[in-house]
Amino acid sequence: MPLTDPQHARLFLLYAAEPPAPAVHDFVAAHGPVKAVERIRGGTAPPTVLAEITRPDPRLDDALRAIDAGTATLVTPEDDAWPLGRLAGMAGHGLGAPLALWTRGSASLAELTRTAVTVTGTAVSTGYGSAFAADLADELARSGVSIVSGGAFGIDESALRGALTGQGPAVVVLPCGVDLDYPIAHAPLFAEIVRTGGLLVSEYPLGGLPTRARFIARRRLLAALAAATVIVEAGQRSAALITARAARHLGRRVYGVPGPVTSAASAGVNELLRAGDATAISAAADITYQEGLR
Repeated sequence: MPLTDPQHARLFLLYAAEPPAPAVHDFVAAHGPVKAVERIRGGTAPPTVLAEITRPDPRLDDALRAIDAGTATLVTPEDDAWPLGRLAGMAGHGLGAPLALWTRGSASLAELTRTAVTVTGTAVSTGYGSAFAADLADELARSGVSIVSGGAFGIDESALRGALTGQGPAVVVLPCGVDLDYPIAHAPLFAEIVRTGGLLVSEYPLGGLPTRARFIARRRLLAALAAATVIVEAGQRSAALITARAARHLGRRVYGVPGPVTSAASAGVNELLRAGDATAISAAADITYQEGLR
């Protein structure tokens, strides 16, 4: 199906500006995507907007071919599949709302995230953390909850495998294009997630490679796409704590899994709990009851 003018404009912006691009987002919100692109291309947009345009003349041929072939889907705020209820508050909380999102898979992003919980944590998890993440995701999936995670090794991988065991859908937020499997070792896992009704999601161009900045930026989407966030294991400097912070900014509840005081892998989670920035849990029922998900 051909793109509408607003969809085509958002595709241009997704390639022209490196997400998150808050000035571009606010400009689009004020003028609409088509008029915004006209002014950006004409050089008459405000300097703060033009400063975020890093690729003023992006090539969109490959993206358009992927859309036509159905190998990737562009989801925009103009579409029914856009998770408006989840993403609406991002800009107002300084988190940089996405201009559009790519998905791989046939499911509706709005439907999958209507009842969803993010489960994430360190990529160097212990056996305790991995087992808990898998069991938690399994229980949540069996309760009809979608699992959102980042697709990395460690807690993310365990949560995604738990969702599959519980026969529930998973949403994987990638730091690269949805046409790439990153890490490559998880290609079979991602394929199974898509085959069983889940989605891979990204705000980055097709073929876009992961970078440190993209790893960090996708953390805000992990928090935004779910009703609540669970940090299973995280060290004191773990990037998973960025997800917890974003969830709190959005007014979403953060849950933490208490770990041994001697475990460096649990130091960050234990500190969240000590500071009152997370609620301790020991089972999926603690979340489904509190969030009204059952």
